Amino acid sequence: MKKAIAIIALIALTVGFSTITLANDEGKPNNITELKFIGNMENQPVFQLNLTNAEEDEITVTFRDEVGNVLYTDKFKGANISKKFLLKSEDFGNAALHVVVKSKKNNTSEVYTINRSHTYVEETVVNKIK
Repeated sequence: MKKAIAIIALIALTVGFSTITLANDEGKPNNITELKFIGNMENQPVFQLNLTNAEEDEITVTFRDEVGNVLYTDKFKGANISKKFLLKSEDFGNAALHVVVKSKKNNTSEVYTINRSHTYVEETVVNKIK
């Protein structure tokens, strides 16, 4: 009998403290944005921007240096956008870059920072032949 009461109490507490998530969250943008480094081409860094929208939108992408100078800006339209950007190293050197991805429809923006660093690795290996 005590076991049955404990189970009923557990079920009541679980139901009492559960939250309901509605499938239709109005007012929240359905954008998934990803900016990633994909490699170098002729010693210049290449980045890929992937943007998945539930609806067609106009996206503005702006690259700025640390001081705020605009190095690149462009607008793209579509529901699913994938763009690659090749940056000239001499334009920004080792300074940090800020990338702003702005949605016109949702009036939201996401900011990314790109930091570059160079390291020099020297490795010496000694192997016994015989």
